[in-house]
Amino acid sequence: MNLLALAQQIGDGEALGAAATEGGFSFFGLLMEADIVVKFVLIALFVASLWSWAVIVEKLFTVGSARKKAKQFEDAFWTGRADDLDGRPGTGNSDPASRLFASISREWNDARRLGPSDDPSILVDRAERSLRAGVDREVGRVSKGLGVLATIGSSSPFIGLFGTVWGIMNAFINIAEKQDTSLTNVAGPIAEALFATGLGLIAAIPAVIFYNKFTGDLNQFADRLDTFSQDLLVRLSRRSTDGGA
Repeated sequence: MNLLALAQQIGDGEALGAAATEGGFSFFGLLMEADIVVKFVLIALFVASLWSWAVIVEKLFTVGSARKKAKQFEDAFWTGRADDLDGRPGTGNSDPASRLFASISREWNDARRLGPSDDPSILVDRAERSLRAGVDREVGRVSKGLGVLATIGSSSPFIGLFGTVWGIMNAFINIAEKQDTSLTNVAGPIAEALFATGLGLIAAIPAVIFYNKFTGDLNQFADRLDTFSQDLLVRLSRRSTDGGA
């Protein structure tokens, strides 16, 4: 009986080794052999990971470019003519700062057309509202897509945990049905369960890290635009009070 038991154990070990050699514990092997629920969890987490990296790469270029262009415009603006709002560079719409300047420039031009009878405080108040809306619009444009990273970062670990719980439950069901606690009977479901947890963390960790990074970058970007808009308001207020046109 001891020899038969030893032979059975050797046979189980050889079968397990053969399954591993054939790729049974690779991602695609586990995916093909997994329960339908675990299979759905693994696919969802894999797609979420790809999606988050696509957003990360896009935001690295978008946020970096917006901050760089804003700084370049400010440097060009403040080295221009100090007394003429219409003579500044960047009145187009190629970057956020130039779009803010274009909005306040329109207010200034409208005031000049209305003539000196226009109340300066009304002009400044109207320009301030326009700039606030412009800053919010520019920050919203650059931050578009960050909600995806927040959702993936917060939900992926729980989705992976659900797959883990389901996989372990299947392992216990296999034990109950086959009345066999050997490794070959539970290795597959347990491997699926642990892989679901790992894949959930793989999707969540980069999403959380880069979400925090981009949030900090956007706060700095918003502060820069706010400071620039306040400088524009001060200049506009002085010009309108002096009555220059």
